[in-house]
Amino acid sequence: MQAIPSFPRLLCKISWEERALRCPAARLHLTAMCRLLSRFTLFLLVIVFPVAAFGQGQDRSAEVQTALARAQHLKRGINVSHWFSQSANDYSAQHTASYTDDDDIALVAHMGFDNIRLSIDATPLEHGPLGKDGLNAEFMARLDHALDTMLADGLAVQVDLHPEEAYKMPLRTSNVAVDRLTMLWRKLAAHYATRDPNRVFFEIMNEPEQNDPYRWAGIQARVAAAIREVAPQHTIIATGPNYSDIVDLLGQHPLPDGNVIYNFHFYDPHEFTHQGAGWGTPWWSYTHGILYPATESSMRELVKEVPDAANRYALEQYWLDHWDAHRIRLLIDEAAAWGGTNHVPLICNEFGVFREDADENSRNAWIRDVRTALEADGIGWAMWDYRGSFGVVFKEQGTTARPDPATVEALGLKKE
Repeated sequence: MQAIPSFPRLLCKISWEERALRCPAARLHLTAMCRLLSRFTLFLLVIVFPVAAFGQGQDRSAEVQTALARAQHLKRGINVSHWFSQSANDYSAQHTASYTDDDDIALVAHMGFDNIRLSIDATPLEHGPLGKDGLNAEFMARLDHALDTMLADGLAVQVDLHPEEAYKMPLRTSNVAVDRLTMLWRKLAAHYATRDPNRVFFEIMNEPEQNDPYRWAGIQARVAAAIREVAPQHTIIATGPNYSDIVDLLGQHPLPDGNVIYNFHFYDPHEFTHQGAGWGTPWWSYTHGILYPATESSMRELVKEVPDAANRYALEQYWLDHWDAHRIRLLIDEAAAWGGTNHVPLICNEFGVFREDADENSRNAWIRDVRTALEADGIGWAMWDYRGSFGVVFKEQGTTARPDPATVEALGLKKE
């Protein structure tokens, strides 16, 4: 008995043999086979595929509900920078034991924050000697102590991979760099997979600086899948490309994984929040004492301190654009609308003002306006930063931290 051809082989045979068919019986046989194939295809499309998609939809809906519930642990947060990240020249035990310590973590909880964004540079994780988990054993022991102390003080933790620019730039073009990032996250997520999934969150990358949103979407999806392989219960924090601004978020599509919170950063307008900064746009370093909200009279003399006409023109846009609480609220509403449309939770896990050249009252007014806009839209937040030039506390090396009562009040937290 002749074997029955498989469907692909049968289709190929039909495509060239039907032209040779001349007898009515053969044509009748061919018609019957085509009808059978059509019914089989229709069965797959109407019955099998929708059932599979329905099951996946049900699973994703449950995952989204998990993410929404866990986002309630991330309502009022603070960043702790220049500790396990942004200190590339010194990740020594002496530095991490003194820059931010157990007393600082206790103070964060006491002030009324409910979570910490723990920024971690990628490079020291990979340096030897490596432990059994493939990560730097000595560095990880110190990091474990910090994270476990936060949990013991009742705080949730955003484990934020916060690499230097030199680590991020190769991701723009190198698939080897993507492999490196994926493997690092697989190790890091496996290391923390036993920590409480309700209070430990995995943030894929701080401000990716990837100018191709489609490439970043693919990178992020791959890393998220790697995390999920080793930490099936934990919630992931994802972001848009570039510097994680709202506009970067709006161009993204949610990941297939439903157990994800989406973040953005808010520093608008930079002419105010980064006045006097020695990084970023060069002419910011000429500015100081810019008020928020600004008026023409308050800006008239300040604009003259910027030497280049084109840069003066750019600074003039700040007060001509009428930045105030209403404008900030409208911008954050756009992020909230994206979250609502896509049925996903959001967090703004960076916002703040460089304090060294800013008017104190204006700085705290801006912080209050951003914080209240986020809360009005049901979006959790994490201010940048705990200490330093954006800080909520004053702390010199070797001294005890002192909260800034005006900033604490602007954040709606406990005053001492």
